[in-house]
Amino acid sequence: MTYWQKIIVLFWAIFSFTIFLKGFNESNKKENAYGLTPFLFIFGIFVWGDATVFGIFWFLASITTLLLNDWILFLLVFSVFWVVRSLGETIYWFNQQFSKVIQWPPEKLPFFKFFHNDSIWFVYQIVNQCITVVSIIVSIYLTKLWLK
Repeated sequence: MTYWQKIIVLFWAIFSFTIFLKGFNESNKKENAYGLTPFLFIFGIFVWGDATVFGIFWFLASITTLLLNDWILFLLVFSVFWVVRSLGETIYWFNQQFSKVIQWPPEKLPFFKFFHNDSIWFVYQIVNQCITVVSIIVSIYLTKLWLK
């Protein structure tokens, strides 16, 4: 790893651990596990409950790749994470579309002003499908680089 790559991964690790602590506090003490966190999207964190799990995940993944001194592995973990996360989100929004229990009222979701009523559900599905496609392609490419 180059110096700047190590700095990025170290920053990612420290920030991830901080996010874990904040997520744990929001989920446990404030009982706000479903509070939205739009500024943490890059980490795959959409609500504070996610931060509790993914904060630790990203911290451990970052430390592992730092110890192994492997930048490509860090990028590969990031890419494979997004394959799994976006597939899960696609399934979630698909189920939400047909569910009688509405966890997130459509009018409270970002982009509702552009996609009214139930159309918001399929927009979230296809956005996550696009993320899945890009993540799979990047994962394949990074795997090729990593195995060289």
